Amino acid sequence: MTEMITGVDIVRCQLEIASGEKLSLSQKDISGRGHAIECRIYGEDPEKNFFPSPGKILFMQEPAGPGIRNDSGIYSGVTVPVEYDPILAKLIISAETRELAIRRMADALSRYVILGIKTPIPFLMDLIGSESFRKGETYTDFIPRYFKDWKPALNHTHEACLAFAVCEQIKNRRPATGSPAAGKFPTPWETLGNWRG
Repeated sequence: MTEMITGVDIVRCQLEIASGEKLSLSQKDISGRGHAIECRIYGEDPEKNFFPSPGKILFMQEPAGPGIRNDSGIYSGVTVPVEYDPILAKLIISAETRELAIRRMADALSRYVILGIKTPIPFLMDLIGSESFRKGETYTDFIPRYFKDWKPALNHTHEACLAFAVCEQIKNRRPATGSPAAGKFPTPWETLGNWRG
């Protein structure tokens, strides 16, 4: 994230120093430009106090484009284990101003799809879109103060019903070989992550 607003790869600098080289920069050589925001995507359920949500990722679609960086080691088909920290990815956005970075992050989150497990993507979308966040009122009590009893919005119920109907059709369809195709994908009701992508 530092590299996105300063142009300096601090990890490379650390490795060079560790190998005996001298730091080639001074503080006056470093200046910030623009704004960057990072959202950490975990396999966890924000409705249950961010309790881990292990399981198999059935489908995944990452956002991409100018100013979007997604550091991730997951893919469709991978299983998120219960034994480790459930971090899936770090979504980092940069833009010329904070307001543009917020808008770019909101757009990137709306295009980030992970099916099969719960993630905080819908929660992060609401957080990024909140007036308090836009004003910079992000203190250590930010989540308990503004999002204590957070629940996902239900304004996409008609889309969920349509997705459910399509899923039922797919589950009940049989391929030409006659082998059943049911049971491969969960319904949107079983995993209401950011399935609207």
